[in-house]
Amino acid sequence: MIPYSRQAIDDDDIAAVVDVLKGDWLTTGPHIEQFERAVADAVEAEHAVAFANGTAALHGAGAAAGLGPGDLLVTSALTFVASANCGRFAGADVALADISPDTLNLDPATLPTAADRPIDALVPVHFAGLPFDLSTLAARPARVVIEDAAHALGARTPDGPIGNCARSDMCIFSFHPVKHVTTGEGGMVTTNSAELADALRRFRSHGTVPKREHGGWYYEVESIGFNYRLTDMQAALGTSQMAKLERFVQRRNELAERYRERLAGLPLTLPPAAPDGFRHAYHLFAIRVADRRRVYDELRARSVGTQVHYVPVYRHPLYAHLGPPERYPETEAAYEGLLSLPLFPTLTEDEQDEVVAALEEIL
Repeated sequence: MIPYSRQAIDDDDIAAVVDVLKGDWLTTGPHIEQFERAVADAVEAEHAVAFANGTAALHGAGAAAGLGPGDLLVTSALTFVASANCGRFAGADVALADISPDTLNLDPATLPTAADRPIDALVPVHFAGLPFDLSTLAARPARVVIEDAAHALGARTPDGPIGNCARSDMCIFSFHPVKHVTTGEGGMVTTNSAELADALRRFRSHGTVPKREHGGWYYEVESIGFNYRLTDMQAALGTSQMAKLERFVQRRNELAERYRERLAGLPLTLPPAAPDGFRHAYHLFAIRVADRRRVYDELRARSVGTQVHYVPVYRHPLYAHLGPPERYPETEAAYEGLLSLPLFPTLTEDEQDEVVAALEEIL
């Protein structure tokens, strides 16, 4: 089976983890700060705060922003449900924006207006690794803007790397094995605010604040927090992986262009490409096909792994009150045919040709 995605782990990654296992620290230790610095430097942000996973990073960002009951968080209708859940975690209400067919990112024209209800937190999603153009938003569309860049590490806009928070308050990343670099499970929040970075660090560790003036052991809990810490083992793996980020993203772009060339004549819709001045991170290569269920089943019967990204948020029972589906016509039109093809840095050209050949037979 050719998987739709998988991690790329080398001997140096393994050695980095083994070194930690032989040392004194397994949980939070010196490798956490090294990993945070590597991510902050790569995305040109002032601060990076590591979390146990991408969902925890979203939760932490919402908490650091002070979201609570009575507030409103808005995100894209086409995303993994964690982008919406981070609002519910804080007791905030959630609303959804429809997507643009040109990008599959949220369409600013479908955001609630101030006359409807002020937006406290906007969570734009960089779907599949194509950057959402934050310059298309009103000057201050929400009290806080949190970029969901779980798909977009290594992507760029004319403002610089995604994660530099040039037009946002915070940006989150995921390090799940199918993402650009992995820590097994892991997440990160980048920000240029020292105040937000401090709040994020408190939140990921039970809300504790050291009070050394009362003794080296002494701390106080000033706010609610969670145990969302990353381990030193994971951080060592992440630091090793970050050294390969540029190579990984470049290879994803090469494979994506190869797909575009070989699939051009087939009855399918290719993914939106990055406009001039932007770089796509190509977490996913999501085509659109007619009779998606048949194509999905027949690809898997030919040992080609594929996936659908995503079941729209409003189709889940938890968020059915945000429907009906007809409220989001562009999301519905995309969801009807979306199918993610295998794409990862170690995918060989022979394997990619197998995928293309299978699609040619099926379509």
